[in-house]
Amino acid sequence: MADGLTKSAARNIFYGGSLFFFLLFAALTAHSHWYMVNTSTDSEGLTESVKHGKEVWEKNMCINCHSIMGEGAYFAPELGNVWERYGGHQNPEAARAGLAAWIRAQPLGGEGRRQMPAYDFSEEEMQALIDFLEWTDGIDDQDWPPHPAG
Repeated sequence: MADGLTKSAARNIFYGGSLFFFLLFAALTAHSHWYMVNTSTDSEGLTESVKHGKEVWEKNMCINCHSIMGEGAYFAPELGNVWERYGGHQNPEAARAGLAAWIRAQPLGGEGRRQMPAYDFSEEEMQALIDFLEWTDGIDDQDWPPHPAG
C-alpha cells in the first residue's frame, strides 16, 4: 500500500466527487422545478384575467416599489398577502372593492409619508390586477411574509 495519495487517486476522487455533486445539483434542481409546478403554484386558477393582471403589474412597474413574495423593492408594502389582509378569504367582494378603492384613492397626500402615484386603470385592468393579487395569495409561499402586515 502506498504511503500517500497518488496522482491517479487524487484525480479519481476529484472526478468522482465532481460527478456526484453535479448529479445531486441536477436532481435538486429537477425536484425544485417539479415542486413549483405541481405543488406550490395554483395552475388551475391561472386564468386569462390573472395573466392580464400580471401584465398590468409589469407595465406599471409595481415591483419598483412593492415586493411580492419577497421579490422586488421594499419601499412599499409586500403584496403577496394583500388579499388576506383585506379579508378576501372571508368576504371576496368587500376585498375587491377595498383594494380598488385604495388604489383609486392614491396618492393620499399625507405630509412626510411615502406616496403611491395615481394610476388611471380601466375597470378591466383594475379587476385583472386584483385577480393577480388574489392568485398570488393562493401560492404556497411557505409562510412568507413573516409578519401579516407585509
